[in-house]
Amino acid sequence: MNSIEELFLHALRASLKNESVNWEKPLSETDWNELYRLSEMHSVIPLIYDAVYKCSAAQEAENRLIELFKIRSIKAVSAQAVKTDWFMRLYRRLREAGLSPAVVKGVVCRSLFPNPDYRISSDEDIVVPQEQFSRCCEAITEFGMKISKPEQDINLADEVTFVSSNSPLRIELHRRLFPSQSEAYGEFNRFFADSFENLIELPVQETTVSTMNHTDNLFYLICHSFKHFLHSGFGIRQVCDITLYANAYGKYADWHRILENCREIKADLFAAAVFKIGGKYLTFDSRAACYGDEWSGIEVDELPLLEDLLSGGIYGGSSLNRKHSSGITLNAVADEKKGKKSGKGIVSSLFPPLKDMQTRYEYLHSAPFLLPAAWLSRMVKYGREISENENNSASQAMKIGRDRVELFKKYGVIGRGL
Repeated sequence: MNSIEELFLHALRASLKNESVNWEKPLSETDWNELYRLSEMHSVIPLIYDAVYKCSAAQEAENRLIELFKIRSIKAVSAQAVKTDWFMRLYRRLREAGLSPAVVKGVVCRSLFPNPDYRISSDEDIVVPQEQFSRCCEAITEFGMKISKPEQDINLADEVTFVSSNSPLRIELHRRLFPSQSEAYGEFNRFFADSFENLIELPVQETTVSTMNHTDNLFYLICHSFKHFLHSGFGIRQVCDITLYANAYGKYADWHRILENCREIKADLFAAAVFKIGGKYLTFDSRAACYGDEWSGIEVDELPLLEDLLSGGIYGGSSLNRKHSSGITLNAVADEKKGKKSGKGIVSSLFPPLKDMQTRYEYLHSAPFLLPAAWLSRMVKYGREISENENNSASQAMKIGRDRVELFKKYGVIGRGL
């Protein structure tokens, strides 16, 4: 971890405490640019700007750099406020229609930040009981939104994304919280099969929303981060979400059950490292969260995970190479679950199994015989991305993927007995 990454984490920690940093030593233009780049890559520009703009180092900096932070912060916060307002309107409309939508992530996590709209969300996630899914799709459409992929069969989809031409609101409506077709993490859904029997109500912006109980919610936040870790990575913002949720509601959670669940999916060392990062670099308070000896006694080196998430950015999207490496990492995990030796590399990356391809190519549900055409389409798209980006290459994606598979081994995701 370099000095700017340390400053980045310092500022983020201050923001989570609603404080300002007291940096007096001037930062160079290169340093400010790198701090901005990190903030943008992790989608936390408002959080970082709020913590740094008052300090001496910022006051003495070249105006252009701080002004860029300021402008982007104002735009992001304003847009988020609008999205939040539209979402609360939609949520109330769904409840008035007799539906039972449960909110996950999104406003539930944002409400825990000192300034909720400083925590940017690209979309809002709702999950409804199976029998209400079609009715909920109709209600969201009547609200003025439309399905982003009109060709999608909503009777088969685990989730449907809605967009609006009248607002920046984007909704992901879930029948199941994780893609059931995924061989790497489709099994996670079984832990939430009874979630609707134990919903709780939380106050959010003068509205009471339904969400999963605190044990399920905290475990879900871990699983969601873990899912992205298995792809191309997850960012520091998700660690903030987990940290703040644990601080606020950990005393109501069943930590033993969460640990047992994490062990079942081989995410226990991963989760322990996340909480260690939260404690060392953010605001995780193990005592307030009632973390307990069972968790704190887990020995794990958090630095490799921290370096991975800092370099990956939000959802591991720091580069196309990194995104493309997910084929290797997901196949390694899927092979582990099937008891096969991982490492098929480029072959399994280029030719994923039908189940995995169905999550990206909707037509394969009704026409599985078109799998070879889907493989070809995928490779053509990949080739186009390589040709359009000089920093993108298959060899680099392979290297990132293999390095991250080694990281999986370090955290016991693969290569560890049951």
